[in-house]
Amino acid sequence: MVEVFYLEGCGCAPPTIRQIEATAAEMGLAIELKKTVIDKNKSASELRFLGSPTVQINGLDIDPAARSCAVYGFG
Repeated sequence: MVEVFYLEGCGCAPPTIRQIEATAAEMGLAIELKKTVIDKNKSASELRFLGSPTVQINGLDIDPAARSCAVYGFG
């Protein structure tokens, strides 16, 4: 599963989502894409939200360097 976490109004989220969809289509992959708007009811730490947008595949951040990060939040 591909998950995109983002803040409401994030200008980078729509093009990121379009790029994920286009790349999957180009590769002939059927993916499950989940889009989650982060708000005060969602825990940034629980979702490992590093900033808007955060993209994870099967629960792992797409940036290997970010996987060891322990400071999560809004930004």
